[in-house]
Amino acid sequence: KAAQKLNPTVPIKFHISSRTDAGVHALCNAAHIDIQRAPGKPAFQEKELISSLNYHLKPEPIRILNAHRVAASFHARFSALSRTYVYRLLVGCTHHSEVPVFERDLCWAPGGGYLDVPAMQDGAQFLLGTHDFSTFRSHNSETPFRSPVRTILQIDIQPSSGFLSHHYEHRGLEFWELKFRSRSFLYRQVRRMVGTLVAVGMGKLKPHHIKELLEMKDARALPPNAMAPPSGLFLKSVEY
Repeated sequence: KAAQKLNPTVPIKFHISSRTDAGVHALCNAAHIDIQRAPGKPAFQEKELISSLNYHLKPEPIRILNAHRVAASFHARFSALSRTYVYRLLVGCTHHSEVPVFERDLCWAPGGGYLDVPAMQDGAQFLLGTHDFSTFRSHNSETPFRSPVRTILQIDIQPSSGFLSHHYEHRGLEFWELKFRSRSFLYRQVRRMVGTLVAVGMGKLKPHHIKELLEMKDARALPPNAMAPPSGLFLKSVEY
């Protein structure tokens, strides 16, 4: 809608690199548009385009950070080499009411207050590489038409800092980030992988159970409630 207000001569077609579930965040996403101007009008300069789009996006919780002229063959979704997602976990809360108010809806605080991170890191190794991830996808209208085979290029589980966390260090809260990189992911795949890894961290599963779940190739094999909520998930970047 913002681009349509720039008076193109042909209706705008907008293509985004990645769609996300409701409640999932994007630190940085990418999209492409074709803007055809009236005869005699020069193409938009990159800075001009950024400021014009942001002017019309004022009411929305979104901002254009960069713009680049690309070849006609470029496609924001299909030209992507990889996508990186980050999932934020908060450890140390025995009840959801203990989540800092400024972190609400920006992380997941699993009950129990403790996670065995080394066990989670061991379990994550089974997810690396190329596999049939049928167990780790939710079904939607595209499921029958999309291959369940994906290649996970990177999984990292690292300590992180929370927003203003130095002000509540005395509460003993810990933030962890799970980073996943792949060319593409299946529907809700990251959230299901995170939920399963957290089950390992809580001692409900052993690391080797991740391998067994992969080999089952059955979405129904995942333990109940093993899908992480959307609030902790962030699309970090799209690489081209």
